Amino acid sequence: MACGSCSTGKDGQPKGCKNNGTCGTDSCNKLTVFDWLSNMSLPNGEKPFEWVEVRFKNGRKHYYKNTEKLTLSIGDIVATQAQSGHDIGMVTLTGELVRIQMKRKKISEKSEEILKIYRKASQKDIDIWSAAREKEEPMKVKARQFAIDLKLQMKISDIEYQGDASKATFYYTAEERVDFRELIKIFAREFKTRIEMKQVGFRQEASRLGGIGSCGRELCCSTWLTDFRSVSTSAARYQQLSLNPQKLAGQCGKLKCCLNYELDTYLDAIKDFPKSDVKLHTEKGTAVCQKTDIFKGHMWFAYEGEWANWHKITKEQAKEIVELNKKKKKISSLEEYAASLLDDTKVEFENVVGQDSLTRFDNPKSNRKRRNNRNKRKKRSPQNKKKNAK
Repeated sequence: MACGSCSTGKDGQPKGCKNNGTCGTDSCNKLTVFDWLSNMSLPNGEKPFEWVEVRFKNGRKHYYKNTEKLTLSIGDIVATQAQSGHDIGMVTLTGELVRIQMKRKKISEKSEEILKIYRKASQKDIDIWSAAREKEEPMKVKARQFAIDLKLQMKISDIEYQGDASKATFYYTAEERVDFRELIKIFAREFKTRIEMKQVGFRQEASRLGGIGSCGRELCCSTWLTDFRSVSTSAARYQQLSLNPQKLAGQCGKLKCCLNYELDTYLDAIKDFPKSDVKLHTEKGTAVCQKTDIFKGHMWFAYEGEWANWHKITKEQAKEIVELNKKKKKISSLEEYAASLLDDTKVEFENVVGQDSLTRFDNPKSNRKRRNNRNKRKKRSPQNKKKNAK
C-alpha cells in the first residue's frame, strides 16, 4: 500500500515525497488513518492531546502517553515502554484523532496499565532494532524445523523482536491446544533470548502477513478490515454462488470476508420473491423452482419429470400463481406465463470497430493465384516458345 506521491525507485526506496515511506499522510503503512486535522491549529488555551498512536511490525498498533512533552509528528521513530526494557516503533497519529481512535477501540485514558514514550529513538536504538529485524527470517526457518522435529501440530507464521532485542515473540496458529514447553527450551538455548509464544487465528495470521487476493487487490484484512465477523456458507447460498471451497476460501483457508459485504442487499431483495422451495401446481403438473435471478426479477421453474425444460417467469407472475394455488385454483400450464424458454441461443457479435473476421483463418486459402503464376512461367519457358513457333 502506498500513497500517490510515493513511487518506488531502483534502490527500493520510495521517491516522490522523499520521506522513504514516512510520508505526512502516513498512507505507506497498513491500516493507516488519514490525519485530516494536521493542517489545523488548536484553539487558544487548548492543550494538545497527550496520547500518541505508535505502529510496530505488520500493522500492530498501541497507544502511549507522551509524559515527557516531546514534540512528535507522524513518521518519528520513538522508544516506548514495554513490560521489560523498551520497544521501538513509528508514530502514526497524533492530536485529537488519537482520542477518537482510543474511544472507538474502547481504550480508557485512565487505565492502570498506562504505557509511556521514553524518548525519540537515537541512532544506537535504531541500529539495534535494525539488527534484530534482520535476524527474524533466519530464525523463522529454524523455528519451523524445530517444531517439525518435535512433531507439533502448529505453524509458526511470524517472529517479532522487541526493539531492544531482549525478547522475541513467536506467532503461531494451531487447530488444537499444543504443548510447546520443550519447544521453548530449544528456542531459548538456540536463540539465547527471552521467548514469548502467542497464538493467533487464521484470519489474524493473514492480516499480519498480507498478500494479494483473487480480486487482484491487497487483502482487506491487511489494509483496512479489523472486525473479523463469522462467515457461513449460507452467505454464499443467498448470493447463488457455487459451493466450491477453493473459490470461496481466502488465503487464510476460511471463507472470504467479502461474502458478507453485499449479503444484506441480497437478503432485502429476496424478500420480494416467493420462497425457493415453493411449488407451482398446474393442470400440466407440479413445477419446482430451479434458479432465481435477483437483479432482473426472474425465476425458472421445471415440471417434475421434465427437469431439462425450464420455464422463465417473473416474480410477480410466480406470486400470482401461488395466490391462485392457495385458493385451490390451477392454471393450465406455465407456458401461458412464461416470458421465454431457456434455450441455447447462438450469440452473434457485430463487427463495430472495423476489425477483420475472427474466422478468417478457418478456411484454407485457394491456390488459384499459385496456379496462374505457374501457367505464366510455363508459357515463358524456351521449350514452350519453340512449340508455339512450330
